[in-house]
Formats: sequence, C-alpha cells, structure tokens
Amino acid sequence: MSDRKPDPMVPDGAVNPINTDYKVGQDNIVVKVGPLGLDIHNRVFAISGLMVVAFVVLTLAFQNQVEPLFSGLRHWLTANLDGFFIAAGNVFILVCVGLAVSPLGRVRLGGTEATPDYSYLGWFSMLFAAGMGIGLMFFGVSEPLSHFGSAMGGTTVENGVRTDWAPLGGAAGDAEAATRLGMAATIYHWALHPWAMYATLALGLALFSFNKGLPLTIRSVFYPLLGERVWGWPGHCIDILAVLATLFGLATSLGYGASQASSGLNYLFGVPLGTTTQVLLVLGITAVALASVVAGLDAGVKRLSEINMALALLLMLFVIAVGPTLDILGGFFSNLGAYVQYLPALSNPVGREDLNYSQGWTAFYWAWWISWSPFVGMFIARVSRGRTVREFIISVLIIPSLACVLWMTVFGETAIGQYVRDGYDAAVKAELPLQLFAMLDALPLAQVTSFIAIVLVVVFFVTSSDSGSLVIDVISAGGKVDAPVPQRVFWAVFQGLVAIALILGGGLVALQAMAVSTGLPFALVLLMSSVAVIKGLASEPRPR
Repeated sequence: MSDRKPDPMVPDGAVNPINTDYKVGQDNIVVKVGPLGLDIHNRVFAISGLMVVAFVVLTLAFQNQVEPLFSGLRHWLTANLDGFFIAAGNVFILVCVGLAVSPLGRVRLGGTEATPDYSYLGWFSMLFAAGMGIGLMFFGVSEPLSHFGSAMGGTTVENGVRTDWAPLGGAAGDAEAATRLGMAATIYHWALHPWAMYATLALGLALFSFNKGLPLTIRSVFYPLLGERVWGWPGHCIDILAVLATLFGLATSLGYGASQASSGLNYLFGVPLGTTTQVLLVLGITAVALASVVAGLDAGVKRLSEINMALALLLMLFVIAVGPTLDILGGFFSNLGAYVQYLPALSNPVGREDLNYSQGWTAFYWAWWISWSPFVGMFIARVSRGRTVREFIISVLIIPSLACVLWMTVFGETAIGQYVRDGYDAAVKAELPLQLFAMLDALPLAQVTSFIAIVLVVVFFVTSSDSGSLVIDVISAGGKVDAPVPQRVFWAVFQGLVAIALILGGGLVALQAMAVSTGLPFALVLLMSSVAVIKGLASEPRPR
C-alpha cells in the first residue's frame, strides 16, 4: 500500500470529473535567468507578495505606533466576533458528522477503485504530525494551568460583568472540580472542532483534485459555486486570502515557538530574555529552514520530522513514567468524560458570561486553526487518496483528537498535580512560555528533558516553516507542485520576517491579532467551501 501511483491525479475507477478548458499554470509568468527561474501566478503571487512585503516594511518602520493598533484590533475582533467564530466551529463539526453518516460517506477519494497510498499506521502518524507541534509544546502545560486557576477562582465580576466560568458553574476552592473543568476547557480547543476545520478543507482539496481533476489549489473547491469564474478574480481573491491566512497563521506559531525557546534557553543557559533573543532565534531557525529549501532536502526534513515525533513520544512517556502515572492514566478517560459533559456549554455561541474564556481563548484559537487550514488541509489531502469519505472524516477527527487529549492530560495533569498534591507552585507562577520548563524542573533529569523540549520546539519550527513555504508556493503558483525553488525561498524568508515584525510590533498580542484578522475572512471562505464540498460529493458515483 506504500507504493504511490505514477500520477496520483489520475483516478482509479468511476469518477465524475469536471470538464474545463483551464490548464494548470496558464495564467503564470515564467522567467528563466541562468539556473534560477520563476513560475508564478501573475496575480495571486504579485498581490499577496506585495501585501506581505508592505506589511513587514510598515510594521518594522512604525513599531511604536502599530503596537496599540494590534492590541486594539485583537480586542475588537474577539470581543465582537467570538459568537461568530464559535458558531462557525460548530458548523464544521455538523458538516463532518453529517457527511460521515450519510450515503455520501461511501464516496472514495481518487475513484471507486482507488486504493490507499499509505498504511493505516503511516497515515495516522502523518495526520497527527500535520497540525499542532509548536502549539502542543507551548500550551500543553500553560493552558490546563490557566483554566484550572480560573475555575478555582469561581466566577469573577469585573465592572458588573461576570467574566469567568459562569456557564460552567465555577469551582471555587474545589481542586478536583477545577481540574475537571480546566481539562475539559483545554480539550475543547484541541480535539474535534479544530480537526473538523482541517477535515472540511482537506476533503474539498482531495475531492476536487483526485476525483474532479482540478488543480490542487483552494479555488478549485469552489467550482460548484462559481463555475468557470473560479479561474478569474473570485478565484484569485480566494487564493490570495489563503496565502495570507496561512502565512500569518504560521508566523503566529513561529512567534510562540521563539517565545518558548528563548524562555527555555534562559532557564538552561542564562540566555537573556526579550525580543532580541526571540528575533535572533527566528533568524537562525529560518536560516536552517531556508537551507533545507535551497538544498531540496525533502527526505532530510521528513526524517527530521519523524525524529521529532519520536522525541515528543519519548518525552511524553517519560513524564508518564516519572510523574503521577495512575492519575495520568485515569485522567485520560475522566477528562474525555468531562469534555463530553461540558461540550454543550463550551460550544454555546450566545449568552456567554465567561468572556475571558470565550473571547480571550476560543475566538483566538478558532481563528488560528482556520488560518492553518490551507496548510494542514493540503497536507492531509495529499496523503489521503484512496480513503472513503467516511473513513477519512472519522480518522481525521478521532485519531488526532485522542492524541491531543493524551498529550494535554499527561502534561496538564502532571502540572496541576504538582500544585494540588505537592504544593509546588513554580509552574503556576511562571510566565506562559516558561511553564513547561518549570513543570519539568520538578521531575528527574530536568536539564535533559528541558533541552529535549527546546529541540522539539526548534525542529517543529523548522519543519513547519519549510512545509508551509511549499504549500504557500503551490497556491501562489496556480497549483503547480514543482515550481522553481526561488519562490519557496521567498516565502520561507518572509515567514520569518513577518514573525519578527509581529514580535517587534507587539509580541504575542500582535501575533494573535494577525491570526484573528486573517482567520476572519478565511472563516467565511471555509464556510462556503462546506457547501461546495457537499455539492461535489453529491455528483460522485458511490460503490454499492
């Protein structure tokens, strides 16, 4: 099953392809100067590239002025649109579940006779590796501790407004109930909802590429809604939005990674904290990613990613072994139960009183995941040929969700247990980027595990940057998957520069502001794509 077809775009068995005169690359500008060359979509690349360059230049030139702008933008978007983001997340879940249980779930990606390109084990590994490396490292300890602390405080009233945990009832002074609430609130952000966002776009990309014969770009998904206009300005706008959303979503992750890596280096080696260290980290790691792009070390990056996943697994197993093992193992199932119990309250888009949670956490998360959906969705689509829609949705939703629940349980339960059981409050009092290292400090071999954690963050950073530049390049090259290397160099460089600009222009608040502001318009794109996917599946032949 691991042998790929010579051309995965050629279907096996019956399909209902879309007949169009459009040819991949027909609107591209091709330039060849010696060994270097460009093969770019003359509108998507030009407009998105110029917008990114202008953003970096203006942000770096007016750092003091843009910081309050980013802060105000993030607050306004999350305060006024939290209900929209939460409702949109619910829509993606309903679409995925509806497709999985309907007769459309029998449609096979790649044709009625297509067979999977990868074994289940290899496919499951890639599904998990696709999405959340840096985020899991940053928030694995910090988010459960944050929600546990809020739940322990019960309901807070600020300016006459109840801001914490009102829909969940609070758990003032009750450590057991606060742990249950905190873990449920954490899992909500990392389980079914984000993976439904990824699955929706990934399914559309796979369907319209492998079954319908269209280019592997975001605009192709909208052919049932736009027809041939998808190759014109409506399609250009969709792809430009996808480029910008992906770039700023990746920059947000890179910024979080730089913040955590600098905190770890300060903890281990006394490296000074601050924006200078973070900027130097971004420059150094971007240079490593750039070297892999220039050298074409795809196989090397793949091996590096596999090593990173193995290190992450070893770190998790180590914490299970030396931490509160029985609490962790039992907590996995109790946390799943708490997630199911509190899911209706957590996913309610109206009448929320827990504003710190729904606006400060959920609205940002949903925008961040949505901005990552072109990147992760394209990756998942490319490795899922041969699966049925039902098999695809169940696997993409369930397998990575369970892995995220396990990760959050291991690190979150350990950190909370240190505080509740042992009275160890260093992790609770530490800044968010340092909380993982503070938790590891209370376990054996802290220096070694903290160094491994830094390595994990850095390598997740490198592989995300390299893979992200490839996906952005495919979109901005009109669907060409073999575009010249200099284009990937451009996007890899500007991923790093955008992260630097945002770090200097307001730090984590600026990173969050741009993730939310680009996630908002792309949320509308993703909602419309759900309709297009349903229409596309309805026209496909289904095996009996």
